Amino acid sequence: MKLNRFDFADLPVSPWRNGGGETREITCQPPGNAEFGWRASIATIAQDGPFSAFNGIDRSITLLEGDGVHLYSEGLIDHQLQRIGEPFAFPGDVALEARLLGGSSQDFNIMTRRGHYQAQVQRIAETIGLSLQHAGVLYVLRGEWQLPDGSLLAARQGCWWLPGNGPLRLVAQGNDARALWADIVPATLL
Repeated sequence: MKLNRFDFADLPVSPWRNGGGETREITCQPPGNAEFGWRASIATIAQDGPFSAFNGIDRSITLLEGDGVHLYSEGLIDHQLQRIGEPFAFPGDVALEARLLGGSSQDFNIMTRRGHYQAQVQRIAETIGLSLQHAGVLYVLRGEWQLPDGSLLAARQGCWWLPGNGPLRLVAQGNDARALWADIVPATLL
C-alpha cells in the first residue's frame, strides 16, 4: 500500500490566468503530462467569470467552503453548487459561466479523460471498503479518518493512491466524520 498524504495548507498554489481564482493541485496522473488521465485539485473561485473547457474530459466539482457558485451554459447546464459536500458531475467540454452566490467559493475538483478513466465522487460518513483495482482520492471535510497504518487524517487533509496501492478500508472516527471520496476506475475495468 502506498498512500500519498497531503494537507491543504501545503499544496502548491497556481493563480488563474484570468485572475478569477487559484488552483491547488493534489495530483495529476501521469505526472507532468499535458494529456493527463486524471487530475485532482482544490480551486478557489474569487470572482465571476468563465470556466475553462477541457475537451474529452469529464468533471466533478464539490463545494468545500463558501456560499457556492452558479454554473451556467445556455441550454446545457444550469446548476447552483451551494451544498457543502454535494458533488456535481458534468462534461468538461462545455464552456460554462460561473457566478458566485456570495463571497469566494472553494471547490474539490476531479477531472478524468473520457474513455480512459471514470470517477464517482461521494460524501462518506462511515467506514467504507475500497477496491484495490481503482485509484482514489480522499479529502476530509470534518472529524478524523483512520488509514490502515493506524495514522489519522483530520479536516483539510487527505490522501490519494494509484490502482493496486490503495487502502482496503477507510475508518470513520466518530459520528461527526465526513469526507469526500473520489473512486477513479480505469476504463479497462468498466
